Amino acid sequence: MKVVICGAGQVGTSIARHLAGENNDVTVIDQSPELIQKLSDTLDVRAIAGFASYPSVLEQAGLRDADMLIAVTYSDEVNMVACQVGHSIFNVPTKIARVRNQDYLLPIWADLFSREHMPIDVIISPEREVARAIGRRLQVPGALDVVPMADGKVRVVGVRCEETTPIIHTPLRQLTSLFTDLAVVIVGILREGRAIVPKAEDQMLPGDEVYFVCDSHHLSRALASFGHEEPEARSVIIAGGGNIGLTLAEEIEREHHGVNAKVIEFNRARARSVAQSLQRTMVLNGDVLDPEILDEANISQTETFVAVSNDDEVNILSALLAKRSGCKRTVSLINASTYAPLITQLGIDAVVNPRAITVSTILQHVRRGRIRSVYSLREDFGEVIEAEALETSVLVGHPLKDAKLPNGVIVGAIVRGEEVIVPRADTVVQARDRVVVFATYEAVKKVEKLFAVRLDFF
Repeated sequence: MKVVICGAGQVGTSIARHLAGENNDVTVIDQSPELIQKLSDTLDVRAIAGFASYPSVLEQAGLRDADMLIAVTYSDEVNMVACQVGHSIFNVPTKIARVRNQDYLLPIWADLFSREHMPIDVIISPEREVARAIGRRLQVPGALDVVPMADGKVRVVGVRCEETTPIIHTPLRQLTSLFTDLAVVIVGILREGRAIVPKAEDQMLPGDEVYFVCDSHHLSRALASFGHEEPEARSVIIAGGGNIGLTLAEEIEREHHGVNAKVIEFNRARARSVAQSLQRTMVLNGDVLDPEILDEANISQTETFVAVSNDDEVNILSALLAKRSGCKRTVSLINASTYAPLITQLGIDAVVNPRAITVSTILQHVRRGRIRSVYSLREDFGEVIEAEALETSVLVGHPLKDAKLPNGVIVGAIVRGEEVIVPRADTVVQARDRVVVFATYEAVKKVEKLFAVRLDFF
């Protein structure tokens, strides 16, 4: 597949890396010669320095015969105009744009992005995606991450193993006999920064971050087996009243009834604006690094502290202060990947990375055919993919033990109608089953053959 990416920032570079690694024809446009040079030196892509919404630059990038345009520059307006040009002049089949300013996304303007006006096929709002991701963590406090799949029938969950975790030092093959009726399959382990595709003889160790796929009805029991039985958070402090903080507070008011939320915002004018936008959320104006402000917000009696300011260092330090002041659980938004290895040692419970969430969301729309949803497990590890098995699939009609799954591919769950099936060696996949699999990035290309899905770019 031929893809043109506008923007060579962190998101654009990550998408280019994924797609180029799958042997797609990728061209990246950015107005920064430095970023373009860096991209040319590190990735097998074509890189062009220029203004991403100019028709001449887009034509130079080969948009006339491209299959997809992904606009993720720092400017919403450039992204939107690039998609408009891609439609009006070059007739690009699929156009994806990142739009961050929430004013464009208000329901009252829903017709703006229609085919008759500004034809963008997919709008990605990082603020909304991050708010949803944090909201899921609030519902499942013991999880590092939780993602619904198969219309909510299945959950992909990440947890951290501690010394007190009941099932550490247990070979994975024994988990089936220990929990005979528990629909859980472990699909990935991160150990000291190293990604492991688990085998039957592997064990989980203290400090591991473990990702598993489970029946949504078994989520509480699955978390209990890892030693997590925390109730859903009922009191939340949000540090930072920017777009993400405001969007999160609005989601809590709309979706999490019974949750008491407070927002702490440093800028007085912004705090006033946020307060006017919310109905039942208290907004405090002050420095989140000031212990007196935290005391005023009653931090010692708060279940969850969420730091989503625009400053990584403030998010980390405020989370540490909150934990020290008695808050039970902390979540920090961190953009710089260099901080990720320190989080566990510092004692922060969970991290949200806007870039990783945005990239995962975009890839979900890039994967076409019978691929229904995609979720990236950490950067450069792999993807959990939900796909529909066709009659022509090599998986259909044979036991999984005879399917000869490629290295790096694990079947996590099979959804047949309303039933969630835990895959075993003798499980037979039927046509129209929804199959949830984990695949390392090296193995993603082989998913097409597994499901007989016609994806030109795999």
